[in-house]
Formats: sequence, structure tokens, C-alpha cells
Amino acid sequence: MNKLRVGVAGASGYMGAELLRLLLSHPGVTLAAVTSDRLAGQRLDRAFAHLRGLTDLMFHELEADWLAKVADVVFLALPHMESQRAVPVLRRRGRKVIDLSADYRLRNAEDYVTWYKAPHEDPQHLAEAVYGLPELHRKAIADAALVASPGCYPAGAILAISPLVARGLARLDGIVIDGKSGVSGAGAQGRKVDPMYLYTEANENVQAYGIASHRHTPEIEQELGLLAGTAVRVSFTPHLLPLNRGLYTTASIPLAKPLTTAELLAVYREFYAGEPFVRVLDEGERPTTRAVVGSNYCDVAVVADSRTGRAVCLSAIDNLGKGGSANGVQNLNILAGWPERSGLAAPPVYP
Repeated sequence: MNKLRVGVAGASGYMGAELLRLLLSHPGVTLAAVTSDRLAGQRLDRAFAHLRGLTDLMFHELEADWLAKVADVVFLALPHMESQRAVPVLRRRGRKVIDLSADYRLRNAEDYVTWYKAPHEDPQHLAEAVYGLPELHRKAIADAALVASPGCYPAGAILAISPLVARGLARLDGIVIDGKSGVSGAGAQGRKVDPMYLYTEANENVQAYGIASHRHTPEIEQELGLLAGTAVRVSFTPHLLPLNRGLYTTASIPLAKPLTTAELLAVYREFYAGEPFVRVLDEGERPTTRAVVGSNYCDVAVVADSRTGRAVCLSAIDNLGKGGSANGVQNLNILAGWPERSGLAAPPVYP
């Protein structure tokens, strides 16, 4: 395995920290550069004590030209609407980019005005970006120069629902999605902490937020619409759970025809056959966040509700894993032509 020089921009947040943990143990990677404007000049292992002894890198200010000189592939773990300032420079210098922010996920530039309240500043590269969910776009990712990794809520929801939509078994009206995430999903907010993420507010508490307005909604609709071949609208409500990590999705899907749980599971097993990180659970088993924390796995289950003519679709992921950094590493493996489990083979953490 020929080693690639990899840089990480915005490495001081939770997503960046998880990405560094994975890259430092990846057999095909030399971690060449890390940036953080906030921590520029500090040693990486001083900021992240859990990486002590694994690297002597220093944080550097974000300078896209410098990153292009020292890295072959660059991960961007930047706040939303900031990656589009670095991508044009990196792509002009011939560097491949895996973006963990929302900046290149949506195909329609106007959606950024609607959902992110700002115009997209790089429509050229928005058009070339590939949505980085391997289970749906593996072939396109392999040939991509710019990969837009999914948000955590969309990753959990899309993987829970896709088999039904792709096989024409779902009615597309009345899709209801409930997502619940641990607090690390909001990122390391520094000095500007939303009070809902404070320990005293999040602990022993469950809160809904972004009701009928969450920015991940168009991502879910976009990918399900591509599978369906027509526009899809969903009702999506996110919730905050008092967990460090983990994301749980429950989706209620109206069925186009009556199906049993056994029949639904057969569809899921066929759809995800050969997928290294999607585990379809047996009838009677239920996903749990505890079973996927620290990994790139997505556990899925589906149950027929014959009384309402619906399917109840369930998934569990680590919001920093399959919902973020680990999925990004899977994309790196695909870009490089490496086995997809490279650097991701360790089982989930327990307890």
C-alpha cells in the first residue's frame, strides 16, 4: 500500500479529532498537516491528550496553498460555508478533497440560500462534487476529485430508508423521520456555546430542535429523490440526547403494498449484500447506539406494521463515525483504491 500524504483542515473540533485518531493508525496514510486558526502554533498532542506520543505535528493556520504543497488529499472539517473558500485553491492545485461540512452536499445552489441563508460561492465545484455515501455512490466516489461526505442525520436516515425507496416499495407521501443525536453532533463550539448543549441542560433531558426547518432535510430529500426518480418530501425532526456520541433514527414509511417483516428484511439483505459497514439485523433484534460507538458501522432493522400499512425503519450509527469522520475515511479508501475496511477494521467500543 503506497502511502498518501493527508492533511486535515479544521482539525480542532470533535469531527477533526476523530478523523486524526483514525488517520494516525491508517496503514496507507502519512498525516502531513493539521490546521486550526484557533490553535495555530500549538502541538497537536497538547490539544488532544489521547493522541499523545502518536505525532509531533503542530497546528498551522489554514492556508490552502500551503496545504496543497504538503498533502496529496485534504480533509476539510470546517464550519459550514467555509470549505468553499479553500476548495477552489486545492482543486486548482490538483489536490483531491473530502469535505465533511455541508458546503458541497446539495446539488442545487439555491438550496443554500434557503437552508443556510447564504449564496454558494463556488458553483463550479459544487457541480463536480460527489455525495459521499458509499452505499449509494461508490462508483462515482472512486472517480471523484471532490467528495462531500453526508451529514450525520442524513446518513442514518438514508441508510434506514433507501431499500424501500429504491425498490419502489415505499409510498412517497407521508414519510416521517425522527432522529436523535448525541451532543458531539453540534461540534466543539468554543466560546459560542448554545445553552441547550450545556451539561445542565442536556443531561437527564431530551429536546427537539430545528423543527420543520433543520438543514439536513434537503440532503435526505435529495438522495431519496434520486433513488425514487422523482421529488420526495419528508417530515424530519431532530432531537438531542444526553450522549457523547451516537445517533438513532426511527422512520415511519407508508408501504405501496402489504409486506411482512420477513419480506422487508429480505429486501434489506439483498440491497446491502456485500456492504462492509451496514449490518442488517435479524427479526426481533433492534439497533442500539452502544453497539456502533467508535466505528463506521450502521446497524439497521425494519418491522412491518400491518395495522397501519407502514414499515418502521430503524438505524443506529456513531454520529462521528458513519455520520462523519469514519465515513470520510471509507471515502478515502475508495478514492485510493484500497480495501474499504483499511484503518476502520476495529470493532465498536464496549461498554
